[in-house]
Amino acid sequence: MELEQKIKGYILENYLFTDDPSALASDDSLLDRGIVDSTGILEVIMFLEEEFGVSVEDEEMVPENLDSVRNLVAFVQRKRAAA
Repeated sequence: MELEQKIKGYILENYLFTDDPSALASDDSLLDRGIVDSTGILEVIMFLEEEFGVSVEDEEMVPENLDSVRNLVAFVQRKRAAA
């Protein structure tokens, strides 16, 4: 749960400019809702790499891994388990 809170908190603070958790559901599409664009995704990736010590490969930069808080959490968990 801490992982989800950190990721959601980062997106709320940096992209939605709020600390209201109800502003973003865990399965909301970050791209479809216009929360992040391609540059924003790169910033999210940098956050994941710095905050959680995971490395995101080019082929992993797909919506299935990065397009919602839920997908981001699952991706970080898979990366940590594989390490």
